[in-house]
Amino acid sequence: MKNSSLVPWGEVSNWSCKACGNCCIGYRVPLKMDEMVRITNQYGESVLQYGLGKVYLRNQSNGRCTFQRPLMGRWICTLQGTKPTACRLFPFRMHNKPIYKRGDNAKVQIDDKTYYLYMDPNCKGITLGKPTERFAKQIVPEIVRIGMGLPVKQKYTTSKSIHWRPI
Repeated sequence: MKNSSLVPWGEVSNWSCKACGNCCIGYRVPLKMDEMVRITNQYGESVLQYGLGKVYLRNQSNGRCTFQRPLMGRWICTLQGTKPTACRLFPFRMHNKPIYKRGDNAKVQIDDKTYYLYMDPNCKGITLGKPTERFAKQIVPEIVRIGMGLPVKQKYTTSKSIHWRPI
């Protein structure tokens, strides 16, 4: 997807995960070193795909992430609790500078740091409009903290449709 199609968070009224599974089709999920080690130790190297200087989660032949499974008409991630950062952030994309002219609507100030937060318009959980208080004060700050690499237990930015825990 081209960055120009991303939606600045300030133009989104609300967002919630619908567990539709679209987030895990056709995307290459990059892994940080610690994520790669943890996933490899638990599942083996067959779940990884190697690129130029990067390691990704492997997709199935249908383009869907190897860790996504159907459950009760929804799609769940079997990496719950240990999802890679890229997965925890979806459908949000965080940048250090605006990626196009509508950057002001993407600006987020956390302490003395400024970030620009955009959303993937292919996500079915996005509602366009003026941001609600819940979106601006709970969801956006949680996403920014995740993007900053801070330890965050996802409360507002994960699916409420299915309560599933790995065995």
